[in-house]
Amino acid sequence: MRIVFMGTPDFAVPTLEALVHAAHEVVCVYTQPPRKAGRGKKLQPTPVHQAAERLGIEVRHPASLKSQEEKDAFAALHADVGVVAAYGLILPQAVLDAPTHGCLNVHASILPRWRGAAPIQRAILAGDIGTGVTIMQMEAGLDTGPMLATIRTPIDRKTAGDLTDELAEKGAQLMVGTLRELSKHIPVAQDDAEATHAPKIDKAEARLDWTQDAVQVERQVRAFAPWPGAFFEHEGAEGMERVKVLSAEIAEGSGDPGTVLDDALTVACGSGALRLTRVQRAGKPAMDTADFQRGRAIGKGAQLGS
Repeated sequence: MRIVFMGTPDFAVPTLEALVHAAHEVVCVYTQPPRKAGRGKKLQPTPVHQAAERLGIEVRHPASLKSQEEKDAFAALHADVGVVAAYGLILPQAVLDAPTHGCLNVHASILPRWRGAAPIQRAILAGDIGTGVTIMQMEAGLDTGPMLATIRTPIDRKTAGDLTDELAEKGAQLMVGTLRELSKHIPVAQDDAEATHAPKIDKAEARLDWTQDAVQVERQVRAFAPWPGAFFEHEGAEGMERVKVLSAEIAEGSGDPGTVLDDALTVACGSGALRLTRVQRAGKPAMDTADFQRGRAIGKGAQLGS
């Protein structure tokens, strides 16, 4: 098929690569514009932009697709289908309608659950048993289009990073398989009554709330690993510091929420306790808690801020 691909983050790269390896003709890649990043604040192309350049595919990165000029430029590609994976821009109806078979989206949830920008993190925070990928025929609403195919996976103790990598690969293969037999996939309408919304993550949500029960705090840790990183603040010998918690496990113990119960960084929660197993001070490398405690240790009895 003649395909226009639209995507931005690492999650989208496996789908782009899978389309190329499946011998589809990817005539153009759309992605978000380069943005300043790193210490030097230099403009950095998106992961999809970098992948497209490696594959020798034309890249376009308009800030918007709303102008008639951009709509016409898209239509002039004469695509059989548009494939979209975490692009991050709203597609006007003219763009959705331009390809012969419209635009198909790789969405990281089992729709209609978790429509929106952060389905993986929201599924973990809600304690969902499983999640997956849906291939959806796009329409004007937010992830409301009819579904063509799904694939499921258990969440278990996976972090958002783990699930993102897994679902990126599953979504890539599901999209290739869907395109291979597109005429055989009957669109299934979503039940709007069962829909839930997955709004974009606000960094403030990553602040650990020790008044919650330990199960929920542990979900916070997994949902925000690796980004933006669950964290707490602590008044140490060198003043207030922020410490990220990259992994943790439910532990026995009780006390006032936020109290460190032992030298292994077991912290009392509103109900139960959480043992922090991998942490990171600001500007320092991540390390296992045993190594962390050999330095400026946070001792038993310390009170961690939320």
